[in-house]
Amino acid sequence: MAKKQFSYNEAIEKIEEILLQIENDDLDVDELSEKVRKVTTLIKVCKQKLTQAESDVDKILEELK
Repeated sequence: MAKKQFSYNEAIEKIEEILLQIENDDLDVDELSEKVRKVTTLIKVCKQKLTQAESDVDKILEELK
């Protein structure tokens, strides 16, 4: 099955949702491990998107010089 591609905002919302579940003790130990893995993946997605956005902005600014 193909992985779902998240937008930055979708990834942030999902991270916040999972963190709320963790803070409220709504997860058992098995779910906790899975959710932590999911959050790690989502953080990587966000980091990649921010890095790409920074690169794009730098290129645009360079073109304006």
